Amino acid sequence: MAGKKAAKATSTDEPGAAPAGAKSGGVVGLALLAVGALATSFATVFFLTPPEPSAVTPECAPGESPAVAESSIKPNQSYVELRDILVTIGSEPATRYIKLKIAIICDSGSTSAVTDAEPVLIDAFTNYLRSVELTDFENPGFYSHMRDQLGRRSQLVLGGGVSDGVLITEFLLR
Repeated sequence: MAGKKAAKATSTDEPGAAPAGAKSGGVVGLALLAVGALATSFATVFFLTPPEPSAVTPECAPGESPAVAESSIKPNQSYVELRDILVTIGSEPATRYIKLKIAIICDSGSTSAVTDAEPVLIDAFTNYLRSVELTDFENPGFYSHMRDQLGRRSQLVLGGGVSDGVLITEFLLR
């Protein structure tokens, strides 16, 4: 009987100790951990992968040709190239400059009007380009904005019926 008391006293002396017959962890805990890991990995793959390309892009049926884009070039369209434009950039000493070659898009019958107005066009373009900061040229989206601004100025000088926009045929930033 004294042996039983000693065994009983040692098992209850440790606070928070599991009874002698209980297993720590158990099979049920491992099964729940495995199910949780599987559910998490499935949800990650299911929600974070992009959709299949066939679901996004429609396929052409056999014998069906894709829609043809219309040309932006009009039948009687001409291009009049202006002299090179050289402008210093920024308010610091003339260490940075931009060199542009611009062509005006117009009707074939309006080329002489564009040629006659070349000094006024270059003046309008130069005034705009002088207001542009060097940091603007570091933004890739700025170039289409610059072409739009130059196109507006050509329409103001020549009129909307003469100028259909501008093309930047050469561009150098030094």
